[in-house]
Amino acid sequence: MANKLRQIWAAGKAAVNAWLAIPSGFSAEVIARCGFDSVTVDLQHGVQDYLSMVQCFQAMQAHPVTPLVRVPWNEPGIVGKVLDGGAMGVICPMVNSRREAEALVQYAKYPPRGSRSNGPVRAGMYGVAGSYQTTANDETLVLPMIETREAVENMDDILDVPGLAGVYVGPTDLAFSYGRTPSFDHEDAFFLDIYARLIAACTKRGLYAGIHTGSAAYAARAIGMGFRLTTIMSDSGLMATAAKAAVAQVRREAGGFA
Repeated sequence: MANKLRQIWAAGKAAVNAWLAIPSGFSAEVIARCGFDSVTVDLQHGVQDYLSMVQCFQAMQAHPVTPLVRVPWNEPGIVGKVLDGGAMGVICPMVNSRREAEALVQYAKYPPRGSRSNGPVRAGMYGVAGSYQTTANDETLVLPMIETREAVENMDDILDVPGLAGVYVGPTDLAFSYGRTPSFDHEDAFFLDIYARLIAACTKRGLYAGIHTGSAAYAARAIGMGFRLTTIMSDSGLMATAAKAAVAQVRREAGGFA
């Protein structure tokens, strides 16, 4: 079990991540064939559930993408369950303190490094110690989300927690937390300074920073800033953007007949 994201990062490169809000194996299969390095099933704000997550993983399995999940919350049941279902990394929302980051690592790692229960029903042989269990602690990624003022204030304490692969920025909630208008692609120097400090703190510790973006242009810019996992919108967002652009083009070029 080798995690492609770890290989990309070890080579000094950045990964481009897809985001699945649509509960469809077919949609996941289409996205997995588009050149992304990893694909995240969103159980927090998407309309996915656990079974649709498994179907998405099954559809993506023939393609060289790393399957990730954003869990709905920081609790042991769902963290262990998505890993058992085949996720090779967990993105967890609203992690605001060292204690919460330590709890997340505990939920995601097997003993002695954590308290995850043994039963990787899709990820490995159920109930039997095999190759999955021997490598899972090293290969599975734990990525708490930095998306509140409190998390920014506790940034160093969070990043010092052993077992993290990095962190993932949620820009809309981050803006909300500071009383600003939620948006993906911040140009405000205030947020760019937070990003710079976060990337520097991650680099110092050998960790990797990820971020959700609202456009391919900003994803590329984020890589230039030092982010090493960039998500471009979501499957539903990409579909809506392309559809709106196509309709607008037809109306523009139809000479007033549409």
